[in-house]
Amino acid sequence: MNEITVFSPASVANLSCGYDVLGACLEGVGDKITIRKTKQKKLKITKISGQKISKLIHKNVAGVSANAFLKDVKSDCGFEIEIKKGIKPGSGIGSSAASAAGSVFAINELMGRPLKNKELIKYAAEGEKIACGTPIYDNVAAVLLGGFTLVREKNDILKLNSPNELAFTILHPQIEIKTSASRALVKNEVSIEKMVKQSANLGAFVSGLYKEDFNLIGRSMKDLIIEPFRSNLIPDFKMLKKISYSNGALSFGISGSGPSVFALCRGIKKAKEIGDLLKKRYNQSNIDFEIHTSLVNQIGIKIISTS
Repeated sequence: MNEITVFSPASVANLSCGYDVLGACLEGVGDKITIRKTKQKKLKITKISGQKISKLIHKNVAGVSANAFLKDVKSDCGFEIEIKKGIKPGSGIGSSAASAAGSVFAINELMGRPLKNKELIKYAAEGEKIACGTPIYDNVAAVLLGGFTLVREKNDILKLNSPNELAFTILHPQIEIKTSASRALVKNEVSIEKMVKQSANLGAFVSGLYKEDFNLIGRSMKDLIIEPFRSNLIPDFKMLKKISYSNGALSFGISGSGPSVFALCRGIKKAKEIGDLLKKRYNQSNIDFEIHTSLVNQIGIKIISTS
């Protein structure tokens, strides 16, 4: 195999009750990454389409993650990278994670799969460092493992049970909120009272996934710490939340650092119904937006073609 093209999907991080530790993988929207072997032992980004981002290895998340991987896993050839961005940077649905994870996954496949997907997470997180200012594991873990994931520690990442009926509605306002700027809003100190409640929500959410108790999942997805600050950056957040809950969504929250928001629903039919209602409401604004509906992607990154 000398060339491979992969689809690296979008993801939702935090899920309200698990800041920096929970992630979920989406279907349908994502980046396409093509990597080919070269005789010259050099890493190069040759083409980027879909978005205007740097081709420089040290400034591109896909280049940084690939370079980190190749420092540890030696290769007797070089690699050229082409990226077709399907996720807008600063969207809140894992744009940087898709590219960072996609490049290391593809190179690992071309090299005969010397590492397992879980072992690739730390390299993808190095790419995230460029976008976030620090290595973040929640999105890349979800993309590389699929389904719902939990980051207990950077070297202890778990794939959780994922009920088949769960589906997401994503509304992406076409405004950019940089992850680094959004993280700056988060306070460094949290009261014991809030920490206890948030810890209880996280534990109950994980229990709900394994019991497939949809009411428990929904009532556990509360954000007492981050949402009160970040929601002010998202136009009509409170109205979108009200519409979602009043029409049967299990939960509603900010996807990652925003501006995308999500409604978690029981069934793709309900997710599409909520999507239509949110679309109707946002059509009244002067903001361009996109709506995505998706079941939970149980697989994560997938290979499109090889040669």
